[in-house]
Amino acid sequence: MRAKARRWEFNVIDLSKMATESRNPKTMHLDEMDSLEIVTVMNEEDENVVCAVKAMLPQIAKAVKQCAKALEQGGRVIYMGAGTSGRLGLLDAVECPPTFGVESSLVIGLIAGGEMAFVKAVEGAEDNVKLGMHDLKKLNLSSKDIVIGLAASGRTPYVIGGLDYANCLQCNTIAIVCNNDSEIAKRAKLAIELIVGPEVLTGSTRLKAGTAEKMVCNMISTGAMVGIGKVYENLMVDVQQTNKKLVSRTENIVMEATKCSREIARENLVMCDGNAKTAIVKILSECDVAEAKKCLEKAHGHVRNAL
Repeated sequence: MRAKARRWEFNVIDLSKMATESRNPKTMHLDEMDSLEIVTVMNEEDENVVCAVKAMLPQIAKAVKQCAKALEQGGRVIYMGAGTSGRLGLLDAVECPPTFGVESSLVIGLIAGGEMAFVKAVEGAEDNVKLGMHDLKKLNLSSKDIVIGLAASGRTPYVIGGLDYANCLQCNTIAIVCNNDSEIAKRAKLAIELIVGPEVLTGSTRLKAGTAEKMVCNMISTGAMVGIGKVYENLMVDVQQTNKKLVSRTENIVMEATKCSREIARENLVMCDGNAKTAIVKILSECDVAEAKKCLEKAHGHVRNAL
């Protein structure tokens, strides 16, 4: 027992200067509040998330452009993080294939400890600098790829190891953190610092910090997919028809884009092998399937340009 205590003693980290670890003066009596008071103060504090994200919009826009460029040039977008941050990156990554029709290998989420850590914490994984590098090596990381390190604290060793390795390969690197002047922000070529302030529950960064990170991940992936032609108007024209709801949604997308009836939308989707983009170009351009596909190919998948 003495040896175990000594091990933890030597690994103590001073978190006192981190905004995410500070105590929130508005919730010093959280344990005495009733349920309405608790949710009210949480709702009030969540307003800080929107402001923190808004302050970083120029940096987020740069991240969107960099990710779109990486994808256009055959690269990948790779999120990496530990705990809540890792789960948020992984969640954003797994939503891209059904929403935008991309391969699962195009947007990747890495979490310290592997996929099992998504549902159960893996002790010590986030403190392993070499593990971050190892996980990127397994993906055969190249200079075409872009690595986004997610860490509310801004000091997660797993992410630091990954960013350092990515920088060595001349990858673009982005940090999404919730503290100022963090180690991770210093290591990334582009830093997005989301200063949301102390959590309602001290140190519980799954709250405001996690919400802010999720919002930024949504912006980056959605903006990048718009940039590579996965959206026409505000319609997700590459959605995958993996269930009945999505089959109906695809029909609705074609109907909205072309102002046609459901019958015509269905007929054209059948002729176009279920591809909404091809069906839209075919209907609006009044051409055959082959010509619609040719126009889309020349336009690199951008429906508006194909038209």
